[in-house]
Amino acid sequence: MELHVRGRNVPVTDALAVHAEKRMHKIERVLGPFAETAEIEVELAVEHNPSISKSQIAEVTVRTKGPVIRVREADSDMYAAIDLAAHRIERAAQRLRGRRKDHHGPGIEAVASTSAEIAALDHVGKDATDAIEPPPPIRIVRMKRFEMPSLTPEDAAVRLDLIDHSFFVFRNEGSGEVSVIYRRRDGDFGLIEGT
Repeated sequence: MELHVRGRNVPVTDALAVHAEKRMHKIERVLGPFAETAEIEVELAVEHNPSISKSQIAEVTVRTKGPVIRVREADSDMYAAIDLAAHRIERAAQRLRGRRKDHHGPGIEAVASTSAEIAALDHVGKDATDAIEPPPPIRIVRMKRFEMPSLTPEDAAVRLDLIDHSFFVFRNEGSGEVSVIYRRRDGDFGLIEGT
């Protein structure tokens, strides 16, 4: 298992690095067969907005031969944020391992993937009376390319749970079309299919 701890806008002290490493090594036993080739990246950051009380952020990404697991936790203390993220990663790894045993048997072939993350800035709508000034252009501020796995919608829902995002883009195994699965406010999933 390969482990990297780095800081974004914050220096990573030896004590923080040791704490993160200690917490992440507990995941190794939970990952089981995925642990051998797993790569874990812990990114620590501080939100510099005084109105945000939980400004210490720990984002953990686990890359394996199987799905990618990603969580982001925030707390007022960096050690607590690391602990929360480690706990959520452990639970997600247990779900992944349980799903592999219960639903797929030993012959599953897992495909490494990441979530599509494309964020666009929203612009404030202008009043009809304020038609002189054109609205600001929409800017795409982040773009990622990724391998599009061929999955069933149920498997895509499991992947969505593992990466802790609001949507997951995949190629529908049944239709071959690009589809998006997303979590609804009621906790269920929604599916958008291409035609």
